[in-house]
Amino acid sequence: MIPIRYVEPVYRPPSEAESLILPVTDGCSWNQCTFCEMYTAPQKKFRARDEDEVLESIRLCGERFGDSVRRVFLADGDALVLPTRRLLTILEAIRTHLPAVRRISSYCLPRNLRKKSQPEIDALAAAGLSMVYVGAESGDDTVLVAVRKGETFDSTREALETLGAAGVTRSVMILNGLGGPVHSQHHAENSARLANATQPEYLATLVVSFPLGEQRLRAGFPEWAPLTQHELFVEMEHFLSALELRRTVFRSDHASNWLVLKGTLGADKARLLAQVRSAIADPQQAALRPAWARGL
Repeated sequence: MIPIRYVEPVYRPPSEAESLILPVTDGCSWNQCTFCEMYTAPQKKFRARDEDEVLESIRLCGERFGDSVRRVFLADGDALVLPTRRLLTILEAIRTHLPAVRRISSYCLPRNLRKKSQPEIDALAAAGLSMVYVGAESGDDTVLVAVRKGETFDSTREALETLGAAGVTRSVMILNGLGGPVHSQHHAENSARLANATQPEYLATLVVSFPLGEQRLRAGFPEWAPLTQHELFVEMEHFLSALELRRTVFRSDHASNWLVLKGTLGADKARLLAQVRSAIADPQQAALRPAWARGL
């Protein structure tokens, strides 16, 4: 048994599948995004974990697992909401009790970084915070307001620049289809503009989906409608065409995506665009993920 108290459901990025998931908060401090169903369960009410509990969990994990833990993911939705002092204490405990750890990561809401200075972010990076996942969702301010993201193009850009200046690896996620058909082109173009301005190390796209229904989104975004498969491909073509990235690992391979795209931008931009344009022209001949396998 792992000596950590988990509050289900537990979420982590796909690339953290082999990481020790260490909750330092429960839930999400914002939790108002109308497209998100991750932290809406009653048991996921936001709270910071007791510091002594977190430190004891780290100590016990060190005793139990020794040098076998190489990666730690600080959960839940936005660990960086914690004061810098607490985060530094947690990072020091990981270094002390789990000395084989080579990567410590977390989700990050841009608003959390507005409360921290550049020297604070630098200190967190020096203490071992090496990677963060930023759900930008969109670079279009109209879409961000409509889905109650609580961020703007500028607030997300500033956060990504602050992290980049500290040497923290940034993985940025954009939601394909979030703007619906009305805002699709602006959503694609401004999301690409955000990536171009910040040059993140990783960039990913998922297709927005609502296993529990679309009512929450539509309440504040009545003109929204899901994009058809064809419209999703056209939006992706607009997005990729507008990207001017020097060396960003790009992934569009989440289960929600019909068309799996992988490459490095800009080296593979022409190839990725060719794949998308082929899917637009003749989806029957494209290597699409079958509907039953999309895991929605």
